[in-house]
Formats: sequence, structure tokens, C-alpha cells
Amino acid sequence: MHYTPNPKIDAVIQKYPSEVQNKLNALRKLVVTTAKSMDEFDTLEESLKWGEPSFTTKVGSTLRMDWKEKAPDQYALYFSCSSRLVPTFRIAFEDVLEFEGNRAIILQLNDDINEAVIVQCIKAALRYHKVKDDMMLGIEGGY
Repeated sequence: MHYTPNPKIDAVIQKYPSEVQNKLNALRKLVVTTAKSMDEFDTLEESLKWGEPSFTTKVGSTLRMDWKEKAPDQYALYFSCSSRLVPTFRIAFEDVLEFEGNRAIILQLNDDINEAVIVQCIKAALRYHKVKDDMMLGIEGGY
């Protein structure tokens, strides 16, 4: 898989407090590692959308991440609110994840993330157009 880190993302993340930088860099690494484990696409594009670190594939829906000063104890993974991604995540992971409307998974800075669950969400976003007709978007159960 082709992936080139975007230095503009580094610049955005470096403006945040160190604890936030650590969390966003770990989440970024998880997105890239997850993408490299998939065979549905050959390129992961990293860019800034709305000033936020974003990831796209030719068969996926844009996945963004960010931290907001107005909610300093949390950071989030953002998804297209017109997709079925977050509503499906609610069905699959309602007892495990916290959500904001139909657009985000909210993560707490002081908590470890459930990587197995977040990986399933990342996979669903990165291959969304291939799985959007699947009732559960290819999400595996048992979490």
C-alpha cells in the first residue's frame, strides 16, 4: 500500500498540548497500520480537511481526527454525517463507545482506547463504498 505522511498534519498536531499530541499521533499510527493491513485499496491519502488531519481512500469515506480547545479532555474521530458509519457503530458498539450525533466517536484523553473496536470503525470508513450495502458495514462482532 502507498502512504506518504503529510508534514502539514505534523504541524497541526504539534500545536496541541503534549498529551493531546501523543493521543493523536497514536491514533494516526493506528489508522495507518490498519490501512496497511487491508487489501481493498492501494493508497491511503493523508491531508487536512477543515484544518483537521484526514484520511481517505478511493473506496472509502473521509475519516478525520482532532482535538478541540472547547472540550479539552477529549478528542474525536469524525465521519461523514451523511454516511451510515456512526449509526452502525452505535448499533455494534453502543456499550463501548461514546458518540456525538451521527458524526463522531468521542475519546477521552485520560482513557485507553479499545483498539479492537476502533480498528473495526477505521476499516469500515476506509472501505465504506465497498461495504455500504452490507447491513453492518463488514463490522465483526464479539466486542
